[in-house]
Amino acid sequence: MVFSKPKKIIPKSIEKEVLTALAFYPELEQIPIEFKFKKNIKKSVMQAQPTMGSIFRNKNKRGYKILISEKFKITGNEFKTINIPSNILIGWIGHELGHVKDYQERNAINLIRFGIRYVLLKEHVKKAERAADSFAVSKGMGDYIIQTKRFILDNAAIDENYKNKIREYYLSPEEIMEMIKKMDSLNNSL
Repeated sequence: MVFSKPKKIIPKSIEKEVLTALAFYPELEQIPIEFKFKKNIKKSVMQAQPTMGSIFRNKNKRGYKILISEKFKITGNEFKTINIPSNILIGWIGHELGHVKDYQERNAINLIRFGIRYVLLKEHVKKAERAADSFAVSKGMGDYIIQTKRFILDNAAIDENYKNKIREYYLSPEEIMEMIKKMDSLNNSL
């Protein structure tokens, strides 16, 4: 009997970046993931979530969607997400795949509890976002994640409120570099 791979649904305009990011997560190869542009995502550029109908399925049969805002604002001007430099987009997608990896390790009840805490508790948001960054870095995406953070934090045109959110909830470039150093020294000692 031949099994076909679950289909990844990827908009052509970001196919190269999505496939590059997915290559760092071979364990997600059999997991259905739809990458979908959305007109507007409140307070975010991208968002990963399990599909509603699959939350109660076995972890390996769960499906996900990664919503990508079509546009984002920098100092009042709107920019199309597809115009972000390729490496930045790869880092952003890699972070969202870190969320999918995290969700894959949770059973249905734990995933629902996680979602409720994410909506209600700021401290839980911080823990979840730092975990997604950590998953991406541990998969070898550290350079991409650092480039994405630098793009946001070093860009004078990006709203200071968004930068503050990134500083508060996500790993800093310095923390990511420290993680990479620890991983390198661990790998060199093996």
